[in-house]
Amino acid sequence: MKPIEIIVITYNRPEDTLELLENLCSLEDAVTYLEKIILLNNASTSDYSRVENFIKNQSSIPIHYIQSNKNLGVTAGRNHALQFSQTPIIVFLDDDALLEDNNTLKNILHAFEKKSPQNRETGLVSFRVLYYPSLVPQINALPHKKVDKYLHQDFFATYYFAGGAHAIKRDLLLQLGGLPEDFFYGMEEYDISYRLLEAGYGIVYDASITMLHKESPLGRTTKKEKWQMMWLNKCRVAWRYLPKKYFYSTAILWSFKYLSATKMDIKGWWHSWIKILSIPTNENRFPISTDSLKYLEKVEARLWY
Repeated sequence: MKPIEIIVITYNRPEDTLELLENLCSLEDAVTYLEKIILLNNASTSDYSRVENFIKNQSSIPIHYIQSNKNLGVTAGRNHALQFSQTPIIVFLDDDALLEDNNTLKNILHAFEKKSPQNRETGLVSFRVLYYPSLVPQINALPHKKVDKYLHQDFFATYYFAGGAHAIKRDLLLQLGGLPEDFFYGMEEYDISYRLLEAGYGIVYDASITMLHKESPLGRTTKKEKWQMMWLNKCRVAWRYLPKKYFYSTAILWSFKYLSATKMDIKGWWHSWIKILSIPTNENRFPISTDSLKYLEKVEARLWY
């Protein structure tokens, strides 16, 4: 068995998905390191016939194509696709991505072998993300909030990761219980990260692995519902894993962020507050240990919001 499988969840991006599959199958090290690509079509309404024809007609890399009859979201979709995997390392990519280097898969394996700056076994590797075709760094995909300090570093220990550009040890992900399916959109990276750190593993960023992202540097318009989900989920993560003071600070500071991002959507703001204030009643807490908190302090994690 080869050591790596790649999971891609696609939704209404057939042209991007086709280009990604062509990119992955053309990697020089794919035949050596890539067992298969697992592609889940998340109930797209677009025509995927060209994608399906490519899968049927190419023979260099096996592609396991799954058609879902409903939109499972990112986390449930990835958990579903994970059932068809078997290799030690799983790579998760967005469907509007390309891998830059022909030796990417070998670099991923090497990243797991490098010694973590915090002396923990590496459980997850977050990739460098550049906008395509400009090759400008995507700041919001850098897995650290101290951008000026970490943007030009090639390798560092961190506390979360880029959701659409990372690799994780499969057995570890299964040990953690998979991705949180109650997070339909946003902040699942933090939930996984805190569970991973509590299990004694580390997270690293490695710039030798580069994903090219077709999203515009100007960003996509984020709907109010997505801002609500991000605010709510960030609060849920803080309540579950961090000291309670960070739950309250996250709730308050993100409330201002929501108002700013939605141009003062008071109705949505109020409905979100109702859900957030119910978190202590409806959600269990799984506070991380002192060792994990010390790790977060050493890697300069931002915890207040």
